Amino acid sequence: QVQLVESGGGLVQPGGSLRLSCAASTSIFSFYTMGWYRQAPGKQREWVATITGSGSANYADSVKGRFTISRDNAKNTVWLQMNSLKPEDTAVYYCSGTRDGFTRWGQGTQVTVSS
Repeated sequence: QVQLVESGGGLVQPGGSLRLSCAASTSIFSFYTMGWYRQAPGKQREWVATITGSGSANYADSVKGRFTISRDNAKNTVWLQMNSLKPEDTAVYYCSGTRDGFTRWGQGTQVTVSS
């Protein structure tokens, strides 16, 4: 089973940028659809973006045009580039890996957007 480790979270001012990384421990990374989700305090976890093994990406309307998901199958890594950050983007961000209907999660990384 794949293990996922996120990094890159932190504190950023509104309008700033961050890039999250997720490293996967699997020899069949390209078979996984990778995603990013987030959970703000007191709210349910919500989908942010997904990218297939071949690189097809989809985004939630709330982040479309500001966030970019990408992956490098040779490096077993997926990224989430976040630009024009807003206070409402504050949340714990989780990396996910899905294959054959099963989803694995990383431990999460905190992103705080505040002045």
